Amino acid sequence: MKAALWHNAKDIRVENIAEPAVGKDQVKIKVSYCGICGSDLHEYVAGPIFVPVNEPHPVSKDKAPIVMGHEYAGEVTEVGEAVTDIHVGDRVCVEPIYNCGKCAACQKGHYNVCEKLGFVGLSGGYGGFAEYSVVPSKMVHKIPDHMTWEQAALVEPTAVAVHAVRQSELKIGDSVAVFGTGPIGLLVIQAAKAAGASQIIAVEVSPERREIAKQVGAHIVINPLDVDTVQTIKDHTNGLGVDVAFEVAGIEPTINAAIQSTRSEGNVVNISIWEKPATIPLNHFILTERKMTSIIAYRNIFPQVIQLIANGQIQASELVTKHIGLDDIVSEGFEALTQNKSQIKILVNPSL
Repeated sequence: MKAALWHNAKDIRVENIAEPAVGKDQVKIKVSYCGICGSDLHEYVAGPIFVPVNEPHPVSKDKAPIVMGHEYAGEVTEVGEAVTDIHVGDRVCVEPIYNCGKCAACQKGHYNVCEKLGFVGLSGGYGGFAEYSVVPSKMVHKIPDHMTWEQAALVEPTAVAVHAVRQSELKIGDSVAVFGTGPIGLLVIQAAKAAGASQIIAVEVSPERREIAKQVGAHIVINPLDVDTVQTIKDHTNGLGVDVAFEVAGIEPTINAAIQSTRSEGNVVNISIWEKPATIPLNHFILTERKMTSIIAYRNIFPQVIQLIANGQIQASELVTKHIGLDDIVSEGFEALTQNKSQIKILVNPSL
């Protein structure tokens, strides 16, 4: 089968590999769509970050080159002998977290902060940028019959946004700023709206993405190149700043603007994966009793996220700007996303 493998930064190759066999507690999925994630872009531009290179990942037992792709959905074509709750023909999406199941975090159900955290398609395994994927049955979630494959492939990134909003402790009526309106930022806007935010301010340099931010629920959009972001946000919040700021850009000026745009005792939520260290003046927290909440991935929310999308409360598929085949994944996928801010979410159909 065809698959896209990460070999090194700027070195992703579409190759022919053997179809994976199904273990006793696993399921095999014919992939319908797999989205290109910001984490995939980080690996392409500046990796390895999650990709194990020198030593195999402790859970997947794999190391580079690895089959990429972790935002995906498809139809079950085969199940292992020990699998009883998933059947051939089921339509499913994948929750791609590798965890050990034994550490203190896993024991209390917080598997997304496992000591050995990894992701199918980033840390090994058979990811979604392939015609077929094999994963443990515990990773798959059935989707409603009326849910499209595009929607199903977007459950994973939507789960990141929903988890971030839930961890932020956002209350109905609160004001919100979202710094960076790539796919996750745009989904955070929708998740914050669904959670009852009364005012959502988006901060984005790209005019195309500012327009999409308006379409999905931002009440105010700010170009930080044209105005004083912090002052403008305070002007719109009676001089106080927002209750919650979400940082989804991963650059030092943005995290500092997010901190200063948050009211005293407010919450700054960091969602970004950082390629470089950032300097943060801690007195901006200490002297105002602001707090920072950092999130990684999601936990225990896939069924709820599936329903939010299936019910139309989050319009995830509105973010899809292009569908491509596997052979075009580098030129029309990774390169397009790094060079063209009008591209938001690109879905890959491995069978094309």
